[in-house]
Amino acid sequence: MALKVLLGNEAIAYGAVEAGVHVATGYPGTPSSEVLGTLAVLAREKGFYAEWSTNEKVALEVATGAALAGARAIVTMKHVGLNVAADALMTLAYLGVEGGLVLVVADDPGPHSSQNEQDTRLFGRFAKVPVLDPATPREAKEMTVYAFDLSEKLHLPVIIRPTTRVSHVCQEVEVSEEYNPRPVRGFKIDPRWVCMPSLAAQKHPWLNAQQEKAQELFVTAPFNEVQLVSKSGIIASGVSYNYVREALDRLGAEASLLKIGTPYPLPESLVVDFLRQVERVLVVEELEPVVEEQVVAAAFRHNLCLPIAGKRDRMVPREGELDVDRVTPVVARFLGVKYVPPEGSALPPLPQRGPILCAGCPHRASFYIFKEAARGMNAVFTGDIGCYTLGIAPPLGTVHTCLCMGASIGMAMGLWRAEPRRKCVAFLGDSTFFHNGIPGLIDAVYNQADIVVVVLDNCTTAMTGHQPHPGTGRTAAGDATREINIAELARACGVAYVREVDPLNSREAFAVALEALRRRGPSVVVMKSPCTQLIKPQGRYQVNPAKCAQYKFCVDTVGCPAILPGEEHPVITDKCVGCGFCATICPADAIERVGE
Repeated sequence: MALKVLLGNEAIAYGAVEAGVHVATGYPGTPSSEVLGTLAVLAREKGFYAEWSTNEKVALEVATGAALAGARAIVTMKHVGLNVAADALMTLAYLGVEGGLVLVVADDPGPHSSQNEQDTRLFGRFAKVPVLDPATPREAKEMTVYAFDLSEKLHLPVIIRPTTRVSHVCQEVEVSEEYNPRPVRGFKIDPRWVCMPSLAAQKHPWLNAQQEKAQELFVTAPFNEVQLVSKSGIIASGVSYNYVREALDRLGAEASLLKIGTPYPLPESLVVDFLRQVERVLVVEELEPVVEEQVVAAAFRHNLCLPIAGKRDRMVPREGELDVDRVTPVVARFLGVKYVPPEGSALPPLPQRGPILCAGCPHRASFYIFKEAARGMNAVFTGDIGCYTLGIAPPLGTVHTCLCMGASIGMAMGLWRAEPRRKCVAFLGDSTFFHNGIPGLIDAVYNQADIVVVVLDNCTTAMTGHQPHPGTGRTAAGDATREINIAELARACGVAYVREVDPLNSREAFAVALEALRRRGPSVVVMKSPCTQLIKPQGRYQVNPAKCAQYKFCVDTVGCPAILPGEEHPVITDKCVGCGFCATICPADAIERVGE
């Protein structure tokens, strides 16, 4: 064993290796991406298989196939990714598994980088599969090993639900350098793997019975701890336990604590024993009252009459991420302790600084070109999930909607159906196109939608850490593979007008954009230029004061962070990466490459 300082996500990956994982799959999404990113590196060293899948549903299906053959498999995603994989998960719970199958679904309270704050523990209850809620990276690693064993005992998939703080905080973790996978038993043909309606009816009682078995196993799970010191009790789940402990230290107060690391199904007998030792209880957890509602139900079933505070009485916030500053006044109010924040402890507010596209980002050029090409058309620009969602910000203003992965195409079709005379342009990234854009494109062809689909191909999955995808020509492990050409794929879907162009070549790109907008029926334009983070800077540009007519055109229309308004003329800073797009559109031809 060795001590390593690991992110929570890295700790989960090492736990999977210690458990003898055979297959690892996933789709990138903050805050989960580092789990499979770490596994992909370890896979080459240890000899197991790891892949970035085209989407979360495919990732779960690949892992499921391995688990039915008796292999241990892990699949990673963020919370909204589970929406995509839910179709498989809901039925898989009825079928069960042979080898251990662990889903790492990272939640994002806040949210920091997500379009909602949904709580994966509710999905676990909905699917009737166990959920584990780690409080620290060290516990996350141990939970991963435990989860594989639990999955095989119950013959059910098991969800580990780290939140952003657990995923991205560092801690010293003891890890094993050994990799000792069990032999794979192999798939045995059996009608029980075919979920016909009759089989589902038979398996549902079994699935319900497994909930009781999970409850019994969780009573002795090492992730649930009881500390009895007073008649006031606090039940805390996952990372919230850390906030409660620190809050008590701040207040110099005491309370009996029940730490819950297994929020679903709740270990009822353990909870009931705790309730019998206290006179009142506060439940602290992030997002939904998953633990609280189970505690209330358990108290009712066992005729325990005591006040239970939490989210239902608004003692604990139901929205947003918790931290010690939010939890301390809650604990103080519950215990009747006076709390005055230390003078000067409040940090000054951070400056309001919205996220923007990087200097030289080719997406900026793509947005600008289509905005100009569509001038006077009253066009609607539907956006999607990725860096390019930042196209919403001025001066670009070319993202009018954003819902979920791949939705830009379907939403453009719906908007066009409602307003047939209005042109609709759907923007989505290359990884998003492979993830969930292709079905929408086929629907547009089949139903003859008069829309333009713009694939912003920057040759990577940029927003989540530059993971490869089917269009990059390399696998998660770095091996060369077949590169799927997006333009060819669009043609295969039946699109008549397909063009690929470099958005930094503004003249050619503008002509293509204009032609696509003027055509009838679905069109696809692939705006292909690599992400600036993948290439070396191509020199720098500067403003020639003798030519600049103080238009500030480059400042007001492009929005590049490398271009700032100066006292006499715009100034291009050392953030410039030399893409040269600003030079191609300057009306005064005043932007020149340094040295020319």
